[in-house]
Amino acid sequence: MDHDKALTYASYLRLEQLLAQQQPLSDEHDEMLFIVVHQVYELWFKQCLHELRYLRGAFLAADTPRALATLKRVLTVLKTLVAQVDILETMTPLSFNSFRSRLQAASGFQSFQFRAVEFLLGQRRRSVLDHYAPGGCERRELEALLAEPSIYTAFLAYLGSQGVVLPVPAEAAEPNEDQQVQEALLDVYRRLPFQAQVCERLVDLDEGLQEWRYRHVKMVERTIGAKPGTGGSAGAAYLRDTLFKPLFPDLWAIRSKL
Repeated sequence: MDHDKALTYASYLRLEQLLAQQQPLSDEHDEMLFIVVHQVYELWFKQCLHELRYLRGAFLAADTPRALATLKRVLTVLKTLVAQVDILETMTPLSFNSFRSRLQAASGFQSFQFRAVEFLLGQRRRSVLDHYAPGGCERRELEALLAEPSIYTAFLAYLGSQGVVLPVPAEAAEPNEDQQVQEALLDVYRRLPFQAQVCERLVDLDEGLQEWRYRHVKMVERTIGAKPGTGGSAGAAYLRDTLFKPLFPDLWAIRSKL
């Protein structure tokens, strides 16, 4: 950007470049909607990654107010992601199929930013890396995330800083059901009400992501039914397999013990 020129709304937001990124491959009316909604999704994923890294820093700094404020923002973004499904569902199956073949191997399954969100939250399936070219920037970023603390790891470290006795070091913990971790979380709920609020916001985050997955599945079923997805994915069948798999299972398991 030329800093000698007066800053304007358009130049600050780089609108010329931004609005040049929508390039439909057909003359079908609804392809523009399809492109815009998915580009906006990617922008929100970028913001989620920005906020989740900030949340991780808040946990590692034992900054409860910052953690709560950041969680509130991420939850609000998730609500926006869910609401965007309503916009996509104004597109009929016929209108989508009119340009679907132009997508070739392109698929939302390939969104590395969404995989980065999952990795950062602690859902780390190394098999996901197989979908990205070795040495490519997307794979390098995902591999880097595997070497960094997850939100879950940082959360457990935060609890430890609040005097909660954990059964294992936070960095060694995995987001799987663990009876001893659940006992520590029950101690939080019974003894530390402010920290229990953080736990509840993480449950909200988990539920919000599951809600987005559910709406995504139903939108795909509504649009293409049981057809395979673009890029060779299993379409709705694959997406259904991702439902009801919590990010933080211990926080759900303790519900019946409170």
